[in-house]
Amino acid sequence: MANIVEEIKQPINEEMKLFEQKFYESMQSKVPLLDKVTRFIVTTKGKQMRPMFVFLCAKLIGEVNEKTYRGASMIELIHTATLVHDDVVDESFKRRNFFSINALWKNKIAVLVGDYLLSKSVLLSTDHKDYDLLAVISRTIREMSEGELLQLEKARKLDITEDVYYEIIRQKTATLIAACCEIGVLSNNADEALAKKMMNFGTYTGMAFQIKDDLFDYLSSNVIGKPVGIDIKEQKMTLPLIYTLKNASEKERKYYFNTIKRYNNDPKRVKELIDFVKSSGGMDYAIKVMKDFQQKAKDLLNEFPDSEAKKSLYSMLDYVIERKF
Repeated sequence: MANIVEEIKQPINEEMKLFEQKFYESMQSKVPLLDKVTRFIVTTKGKQMRPMFVFLCAKLIGEVNEKTYRGASMIELIHTATLVHDDVVDESFKRRNFFSINALWKNKIAVLVGDYLLSKSVLLSTDHKDYDLLAVISRTIREMSEGELLQLEKARKLDITEDVYYEIIRQKTATLIAACCEIGVLSNNADEALAKKMMNFGTYTGMAFQIKDDLFDYLSSNVIGKPVGIDIKEQKMTLPLIYTLKNASEKERKYYFNTIKRYNNDPKRVKELIDFVKSSGGMDYAIKVMKDFQQKAKDLLNEFPDSEAKKSLYSMLDYVIERKF
């Protein structure tokens, strides 16, 4: 899989190298403690898929320029800030096999660092009068917060319908990938129609990406590093489960709702529910929906002339649903 990511990066290799330096510069401050934390963030970064989307979408219609780098840094600042905040909310002490910020520096510092990164992303746009990019990231931050709160509210009642689930994952996950793609073309002065098209492309991609993530909960191969059944333990209603319970008999529904509500920490009951989801077609249904979103994204991509960037975006769409972690 690592090789696929390297292949996807091919048309933007130089840009990604230069981006690392620019991203680090965008986080710097006059506070030694902050710099210590941000240095740690840079050394523990992931695959950087989001900046890749920004650069590839920019190259789809033109060249990468200074505004593209700023846009990619803004996105990565928001993404990093939300990960730092998420770890506090989830009381999570590990992130990609490294200690999380809150584990090393406690919650108060983690929350403030997250706030600092968000403010930096806004300042990066206002300092350079990139008001079109500011509009995109402001909307993105709002939607991501709304998605988190909607999920928390629904988790308490466990009354998530399929439509509500799509709205949650659109806001929580897809909105940031949509912003990457929109910002990529806006950095090359795209008009409103093209910006909207790329936003839709990113939304469909992000929806497929999140459904794939939710499917990992039902796979015994634990490569993702997240324990099997963790979503059930955390009472998260994801697509395979929503579909299964909607189509179950009244008796089955009551029994499995009881598992989620009261026995979500009982390994035997959780395994029983996972097996029920698999045998009831919940996973097959989620895979079909995921592939439908992928196809919608490919259809939009097909409207562009062939190029190296387009080829990489195509590979990215396959990677999103075939990845093993």
